[in-house]
Amino acid sequence: MAASPRTLPPLLDLAGHPLRWGILRELAHGDLRVRELTALLDERQSLVSYHLGRLRSDGLVKTRRSSFDGRDSYYRADLVRWQELFSQAAAALHPALRFDTPPAPRPATTRARVLFLCTGNSGRSQMAEALLRDVAPDRIAAFSAGSRPKPVHPDAIRVMGKRGIDIGAAQSKHLSVFAAERFDHVITLCDRVREVCPDFPGHPDAVHWSVPDPAGEPDGSAAFARVADELTERIGFFLHVLALRPATPERN
Repeated sequence: MAASPRTLPPLLDLAGHPLRWGILRELAHGDLRVRELTALLDERQSLVSYHLGRLRSDGLVKTRRSSFDGRDSYYRADLVRWQELFSQAAAALHPALRFDTPPAPRPATTRARVLFLCTGNSGRSQMAEALLRDVAPDRIAAFSAGSRPKPVHPDAIRVMGKRGIDIGAAQSKHLSVFAAERFDHVITLCDRVREVCPDFPGHPDAVHWSVPDPAGEPDGSAAFARVADELTERIGFFLHVLALRPATPERN
């Protein structure tokens, strides 16, 4: 049976509530804990948790246990799923409004400076730096560092090599190396490094992506491949954020 013309598309039903929309707006920016959402939205934790539950049950928000404090969880908006629902909602109004991919980002006049951080600077942050530099070398200057650097993991090198990106010569660095540098965006990929991340000059946009440490997983390079897939997805959406925010002028 065909849906009634008055039946709301799932997107409008779920996102039409002001608090759920507020939750999604915050999570679209980066991964957050319940208490952080509660503070940002100035709402009771029980109410925020209820609406998070609604969004989770429909597969629109994902959760991951914090590697810093196992009693905590980080929430993340599934932007791929939201993209699908936006397309379906538009097509329900008129087929000409359906879209399959987001609009292309506008070219930047100066290169945005992006710093990725994790604990060891041996896997996640190295992979993120390489992936971002690979997709937009003319628009982005990407860097990475860690709070406790250790050698780049062989599986990170191997997985990236299979994607045509050579990081065999990459060197891990302590985040203090960049303490005086200005960045447009600082992205923490590790729950632990988020807790010790310093303030960088110029008030860069600080974002957290709660990505699991593949080195701690039992399936070796397969875990690194999953992280590479997740980083590729996140970076694909992040490119559009970069296109909308003016970059810091490059130094001579």
